[in-house]
Amino acid sequence: MQMPFPYPLLNREQLIEQMSLFGDSGTPFLFVIDYKAEHGYVIRESELDNRFVRFDNSFDKINTQNTIKWKVKPITFEDYQEKFNYVQHQIHLGNSFLTNLTQPTRIETNLSLLELFNAGTARYKLWLNGFFTALSPESFVKITDGVISSFPMKGTIDATIPNAEEQILNNPKERAEHATIVDLIRNDLSQVASEVEVKRYRFVEKIKTNQVDLLQVSSEITGKLQANYASQLGVVFMKLLPAGSICGAPKAKTLEIIESAENYRRGFYTGVCGWFDGKNLDSAVLIRFIEQNETSLIFKSGGGITAQSNLKNEYEELIQKVYVPIC
Repeated sequence: MQMPFPYPLLNREQLIEQMSLFGDSGTPFLFVIDYKAEHGYVIRESELDNRFVRFDNSFDKINTQNTIKWKVKPITFEDYQEKFNYVQHQIHLGNSFLTNLTQPTRIETNLSLLELFNAGTARYKLWLNGFFTALSPESFVKITDGVISSFPMKGTIDATIPNAEEQILNNPKERAEHATIVDLIRNDLSQVASEVEVKRYRFVEKIKTNQVDLLQVSSEITGKLQANYASQLGVVFMKLLPAGSICGAPKAKTLEIIESAENYRRGFYTGVCGWFDGKNLDSAVLIRFIEQNETSLIFKSGGGITAQSNLKNEYEELIQKVYVPIC
């Protein structure tokens, strides 16, 4: 019999209050916030219990002897096409420049959520007992000595394709999508920081998975926070959510389009999680996300849609992202 989850689910106001309180007192804590920034958990270090929650941002892999069996049952092409066409229609109307369209995929695997957490190698790993495992390659924001940095990730390609890096960097659709997100994140950071600038633009990283190796494209944007930022940590975070890389631009209208198009609950998928050590902070976007429902495991994935997007390519990317990152 599974023990009940011991941590209270907080609403938006409670999240702001607790994060700011712990930030002001220099108390280390873990936080997990859902996609809409409406609910989440704030758990101080002294109350963490690894029977219920585990977080790792060390890139370590726990040794496991399990061989991963993996079968995916995605949305049909026809159903995805209907959603894709709706999003593109909204883009052509001028209501959005970029919309991140996601969908749930049922998966069959021989591993539990905890075993997937242990087997995966990712920059950020989070497991909530009975709820989900996230194996995310994408940083949200880092705060080090008062400098806030964000690392939007946009652009994915099969690393085995000839000249894959050249193709992803020179693709007009991918260039436009990435530029839009960088501009959005730069604007978001300007709400909470000064001297905002793009430090690195469109750098490529390789990710090994249980399916196929991938190349992903990211940028780095930085700014300077006020000296007393820690006492307003919850306020700072809520001004940045939802994360720009997983919704689109302009943010407010695009969130409405996503709500109409997707027709399912993202929940904690594409939310954020992170660790505050008493001074500095590191956080992730909750992607590469496997959720437990009543009867099966659901993997949630998606990608950015622009006016230049190709239906077949976007459908394939949604499925391509249903993977476990491994060594």
